[in-house]
Amino acid sequence: MSFKRKAENLSPVGRTAKKKAVDDNGDHSLRTCFREGLFDDESRNQQRRNYAKSEPYRHGIISDVIDPSLLHKVRKEVQQNLSFTPKETDIYRIYQSGDLANLDGLDDASLELLPSLKRLRDALYSLEFREYLCEVTESTFLSGIKTDMAINIYTPGCHLLCHDDVIGSRRVSYILYLTDPEKPWRKEWGGALRLYPTEEIVGEGGVTSLVPKAAHSKSIPPAFNQLSFFAVQPGRSFHDVEEVYADGKCEKGLDNERVRVAISGWYHIPQEGEEGYVIGEEAELAKQSSLAQLQGRGNIHDRPQPEITPYPFKDGAKEVLETCSQDELLLSEQDLDLLLKYIAPTYLTPDTHEEISDIFQEECCLVLDRFLCRKFSDRLREYLERLEAMSDAKRDRSSWDIARPPHKHRYLYQRSSSQGSDSPIEEILTTLFPSTAFGKWLRLATGQKVMSHDTLARRFRRGQDYTLAQSYESEEPRIEICLSLTPSTGWDDDEAASSTADNVKEALKKNTEMQEAKSDEVADVGGYLAYMAGDDDAREGDGDNHAGIEVPPDMSTGGRATIAKKSGADPAVYRAHEDNEDDSVLFSMSASWNKLGIVLRDQGTMRFVKYVSRQAKGDRWDIFAEFEINPEAGDDNEEEATTIHDDESNDDGENNDEDDNDTE
Repeated sequence: MSFKRKAENLSPVGRTAKKKAVDDNGDHSLRTCFREGLFDDESRNQQRRNYAKSEPYRHGIISDVIDPSLLHKVRKEVQQNLSFTPKETDIYRIYQSGDLANLDGLDDASLELLPSLKRLRDALYSLEFREYLCEVTESTFLSGIKTDMAINIYTPGCHLLCHDDVIGSRRVSYILYLTDPEKPWRKEWGGALRLYPTEEIVGEGGVTSLVPKAAHSKSIPPAFNQLSFFAVQPGRSFHDVEEVYADGKCEKGLDNERVRVAISGWYHIPQEGEEGYVIGEEAELAKQSSLAQLQGRGNIHDRPQPEITPYPFKDGAKEVLETCSQDELLLSEQDLDLLLKYIAPTYLTPDTHEEISDIFQEECCLVLDRFLCRKFSDRLREYLERLEAMSDAKRDRSSWDIARPPHKHRYLYQRSSSQGSDSPIEEILTTLFPSTAFGKWLRLATGQKVMSHDTLARRFRRGQDYTLAQSYESEEPRIEICLSLTPSTGWDDDEAASSTADNVKEALKKNTEMQEAKSDEVADVGGYLAYMAGDDDAREGDGDNHAGIEVPPDMSTGGRATIAKKSGADPAVYRAHEDNEDDSVLFSMSASWNKLGIVLRDQGTMRFVKYVSRQAKGDRWDIFAEFEINPEAGDDNEEEATTIHDDESNDDGENNDEDDNDTE
């Protein structure tokens, strides 16, 4: 059977939707919705024992929890009568139904199509089952008024990254699987619920913090009629949903046989008027939200930590590059000798400097194709392909560390080493980017006086790595560059590197046209870098299971490369301005070979690298660097560049962002 594709939320029709206590009078007829013996003392005691000794944190698994005949009817109703919306953010990609709490507000004709689903909902939130879960999880009271559940569908490529579910008034999380009972789910298809252990780290002043480890320690594959659940614990209940893997032959979308269907939701703390209600409890829980952790400054245990190095102007001198006069900024013969070893000569001429600078002043971001010279880029590509082909056992990982914690990011990274290396990656890290010559070039290219740099090499492994959207909070803008060095094909712009053009503007135009032409043909494997408008107020969505930055449909297929326009997507969870604006994509660049992206980033702007699907043909590689600038020391006769943000209108050019005011 197949599932419908078109989006159609469950909206109240014909009468006012209202929340009501579900079975708070103890209607024991709903007990027949569960398997026989579930509520017996022996079964309860066994579940309590299993829950108490479970690792990495307490969780429960109940097989055959619902009467099979009822669940088969539910699955049939879902297949025949519900539609699903494809949804994607930085943290997930899924198909989702509307909020099933709205079932009470449907008209009679609609309810007649979903009688089993409504009965299942009433049973899951019945007083008897809520008391059962309280007993097993050692929770206090669970609300029967606030129901919170939706049906999520994961097809190949769908995933949900690491988070702890701490939003609002949630107390217990659960997943009830509706996978095909005739075709038992296989472990190698992915889609498992994976739990992450935490470690206690003692910081300054003896303060102990819980930090999730980079790898999960428990994997729970889907199974029809299986209920998985756990108490929501701030800083501890970290989990993800493994990507559903494609087999390389099956059809894309909801007709694929590898369809992970599940009802997921939460039990909330008691609401006003219910037993166990505590005034102010929900506000206190909101302070512990993992969203607030993402937006906050509590990053002392993150890896990598910043390593900011000032740019010297003269060897042994105390001055830094930002104090240079315009004459001193000119590239010397010695500077050119160094840069020509790495950078394509096209980007080292005065005419090109002027052209690039004009574009950057107008757009505040740009992309340069074939940035590295042919000789060095060939050696670099051969090195990366050889490194990627090595097995984990053979690969020397002494110079690579893993970025963590996973609810913020995960990838392999490398810093410059004082021990020296013949690696071309090491040459960029220790010779090119830290050099005064490169600092001068960057100032010529952007019109901004750089003061310091912080550089690292990154490897995003297929089926594992990503960065989640985090905001830039400093009041001073900074320059960020990403040198994309992904040698594999199958991303969205493989042809861009071979394009020819008479000048930089023409190259940028050709590149954008290629992305738009290919957007419908490219496999959706993620791995793109995106800058998006931020949101100061984390909120709990009325149908969104998990928070994140809403991603427009064409993002992952290259339609946003070079300068990304705003889209009419749903309101994002993060919002950097007071207006009720739609999703704002300010800039994006896909994984590619030998391409340099430069962005002038402002306060409040979000940045992330989308999860790299296991369907990708290779890993995503780049060199990423951040440069502090002196915003009050603009070059003579140059207009100060606008920054990547989302409020002020600018209609000067075809690729200008439409909304570019200062952000808070």
